[in-house]
Amino acid sequence: MRIITGSAKGVKLKAPKGLDVRPTADRVKGSIFNILANLELSIEQNAIMGATVLDLFAGTGNLGLEALSRGAAHALFVDHSMVSLATTKENINHADLSKMAEVRRGDSLKTLDQLTQTGRSFTLVFVDPPYNQGLVNAVLQKLDKTDVVENGGIIVVEYSKHEQLNADWQHLKLVRNERYGETLVAFLTRYYENTTSGGS
Repeated sequence: MRIITGSAKGVKLKAPKGLDVRPTADRVKGSIFNILANLELSIEQNAIMGATVLDLFAGTGNLGLEALSRGAAHALFVDHSMVSLATTKENINHADLSKMAEVRRGDSLKTLDQLTQTGRSFTLVFVDPPYNQGLVNAVLQKLDKTDVVENGGIIVVEYSKHEQLNADWQHLKLVRNERYGETLVAFLTRYYENTTSGGS
């Protein structure tokens, strides 16, 4: 596992041993970022350059660090595991990206509530929870109902082929969905109703 390109290209990332951590494979990660770089967004901005990133269920920090290496402005890494966060911090320092990164220990759903209360928002959110535990849809419901994702922001969700997205959202729109073996990756955008309705 390594950072594929950008300022920290080639830096090898560590993963905790003996824990239920499932880092995104380099092949899948490369595809995710190629898609992000070429998404046609409703707002005139690059999905990665200058992005404010939220990496939920960070694990090793793999996705957030790749975004920082490619030009994201800042990333918040969230995980409930102290071991995972220690590994993430080590990877951040090894990639020399500490000035643009912060880590927070906590439950991802509760953290979204806390971020909402403090008014923090992000333009790019990675959601990579443990498979088949119902967390994907719970997180997406939170992101739909709160303002943690900025208008026009992108959400990237990794989930198992045995799970289904409950697409009963008011402010989220599925843009693209890809399959890589057992893994599905969904790309969604968040929008506000008053920015999408046209005048008569």
